[in-house]
Amino acid sequence: MNDKIIKISKQKLIYLNYAESTTKTYIRYIDEFVKSIDKQVIHCNAKDFKTYLENYNYSSVSQQNQVINSIRFLYKEVLKKKYKKVSFKRPRKEKKLPRVIDKQHILDSLDRITNLKHKAILQLGYSVGLRVSEVLNLKIEDIDSKRMQIHVRLSKGRKDRIVPLTQAVLGTLRSYFIEFNPKIYLFNGQSGLQYSKTSCNKIVKKYLGDNYHFHLLRHSCFTSLTEQGVDLRLIQKLAGHNSSRTTEIYTHVSKNVLSKIPLPV
Repeated sequence: MNDKIIKISKQKLIYLNYAESTTKTYIRYIDEFVKSIDKQVIHCNAKDFKTYLENYNYSSVSQQNQVINSIRFLYKEVLKKKYKKVSFKRPRKEKKLPRVIDKQHILDSLDRITNLKHKAILQLGYSVGLRVSEVLNLKIEDIDSKRMQIHVRLSKGRKDRIVPLTQAVLGTLRSYFIEFNPKIYLFNGQSGLQYSKTSCNKIVKKYLGDNYHFHLLRHSCFTSLTEQGVDLRLIQKLAGHNSSRTTEIYTHVSKNVLSKIPLPV
C-alpha cells in the first residue's frame, strides 16, 4: 500500500503541473517518510506527522521548508486529511545577502575563454541573469535574432518570460552554433540532448574560481544593473520575480548605493 501512495503522489504532482525538479524533491521526502514508519501511511494520524517533522534532522532552513512542503502535500492532497490537525508552519526565511562576483573579473575571464560552448553558457547566465535550469532548457528556437530576444520557457513558478539578447551574446552563439551544431536544445551534453547542471558549475569554477557557482552569475548581473542605475521594476521583470521585495535585495549589495550613504565619519 505504501508503494501505491508514492505512485499516487507522483501522479498527483504531475497532474497539478508541478515542476519536474519539485516533483523529484517531494517524492524523495515523501518516500523517506513512508520508509520511516512501521505502518501503512493511510493509518497514520496527526501525531505521526507532527512527531516526524519535529524530530527530522534538518541540514538547513531551505531543506526544512522542502520537507514540510512535501509532507504537507502528502497529508493534504494525497491522503485528504484535515489540514488544521497538523501545523505545517514553515520557519522564517534566513535573510542572507547574495554573494556577487566582481564585474571586471567576470568580463576579463569571459574574454580569455576559447571553448565557445563554455563561453556561450557563461555569457548567457551573466548577460540577463538566467538560472542554470533556464540556460539548459533553452531550445534553438528560443533564440530570436530578428527581435533580439530570448524566450525563457516554464522557469521558476512555471512562467514564461522574454529577455533581451545582446549583440555580444548573439555573436558568441553564432560562432558556437557553427562549431558544435547543437540539436533541439541549445546546449547538448556529451551523452544526451541537454548539458548538465553539474557541468555548468564546473565551468564556473574552472574560469571564475573554485569558490563560485553558477547562480552567482545571476546575482552578479542584477547587482551590476542596480549599480548602473537601472530601474528596479525593469530588473524585476528581467529576473522574473513575483515581488519587488525580492529584487530590492540587490540594493543592499550594490557598492554604488552604499557609497551614497552620508556616514558621519
